[in-house]
Amino acid sequence: MHLIHFPLHPETPIEGANLEKLFPGRDLTPMKEKMKRLMRDARLDYGERTHTFNSRLAQELGKWADVQNGESDIHNLIYRAYFVEGKNISDLNELLRIAEKAGFDKQEAKEVLEKRSFKSLVDADWQESREFGITGVPTFQYKQNLLVGCQPYEMLERFIDRRTNS
Repeated sequence: MHLIHFPLHPETPIEGANLEKLFPGRDLTPMKEKMKRLMRDARLDYGERTHTFNSRLAQELGKWADVQNGESDIHNLIYRAYFVEGKNISDLNELLRIAEKAGFDKQEAKEVLEKRSFKSLVDADWQESREFGITGVPTFQYKQNLLVGCQPYEMLERFIDRRTNS
């Protein structure tokens, strides 16, 4: 599997944005209930989100971690911090805590994030996602086929079956 980062709400400020402000006038209850159900069906933990946070630095941290050790748990830890614990993944200290928990040197991670050493690689991912026509996350891609958004397990199975039988 190859992860390509995507600019989901890149205009979100560092301090985050309340979901009601992000989706003005929408009843968020059905959307939240659908996500909870899909996550439960996929056996993934999912918390009670009230805010969205800018994921740009988290993407740069993830890209760096992949280059260091493609086997690290960094992406799962970022997921857990954001979707389960409601942590601000644009906060440098939160990202350093995650990096350290994933087994990385905290000072190295800090230097990478402060220097924005992986900015150009994430910029390239964002460009690639635009070229593929990706509009949401997660998106699974094989050849010209895309499966967009959080989908029921059965949909993922069909997508994989179609991919392996082609």
